[in-house]
Amino acid sequence: MNDKQLNAVLDGIQEKIFSETQQIYGEKGLNRWRNPQFSGRLDNADAYGSITGKCGDTMEIFLCFDNNRVCKASSLTDGCFSSRICGSFAAELAIGKNPEELFNLTGEDVLKAIGTFPEEEMHCAYLAVKTMQEAVNAYMVKQVGQK
Repeated sequence: MNDKQLNAVLDGIQEKIFSETQQIYGEKGLNRWRNPQFSGRLDNADAYGSITGKCGDTMEIFLCFDNNRVCKASSLTDGCFSSRICGSFAAELAIGKNPEELFNLTGEDVLKAIGTFPEEEMHCAYLAVKTMQEAVNAYMVKQVGQK
């Protein structure tokens, strides 16, 4: 097999992976997989939450606030792609919201933002929101302590 043939085989495998991923996670999920956003640690975050779900995945959420609204958010997980995508979308949904609005977010809001998501992995959306709300709680406690 020459280089051209090998590249054609590899391109075919890659396209199959992309197609299967899109079927499972939809277009938004595929795009987030290919172009990660809202992931990683935020230095000097005003709020941090970390929770390990029943599935064993640990989710971390980092929030920065400006005028009591989230101006930056990110997530980190040691879990599967489903956890990564849910953390990313939860962080994205947090941008521009105040603590009360963050406490009103649900796993359903994350799933709606993603669009298509495997039913057996939906618990990841709830883990992401619970972790974000843990971060908001830490932020609120810190704010009370500073007054």
